[in-house]
Amino acid sequence: MYETDTRTRAVDGELIDVLTAISVVSKRLARKLKILADQSQHMEGGKSDEQNERNGCVY
Repeated sequence: MYETDTRTRAVDGELIDVLTAISVVSKRLARKLKILADQSQHMEGGKSDEQNERNGCVY
């Protein structure tokens, strides 16, 4: 029984390490994608970081 608990803890530790690494890489990729999107908007002359902007007619 002791051997099973030790093995389970080792597997849990590995799983925690893998999930943490995935999280770190995902955060880096998200940051890089945000930078690229902002650069693309800037090059096109658009505005970045604006959501749900409405362009209506002025009467």
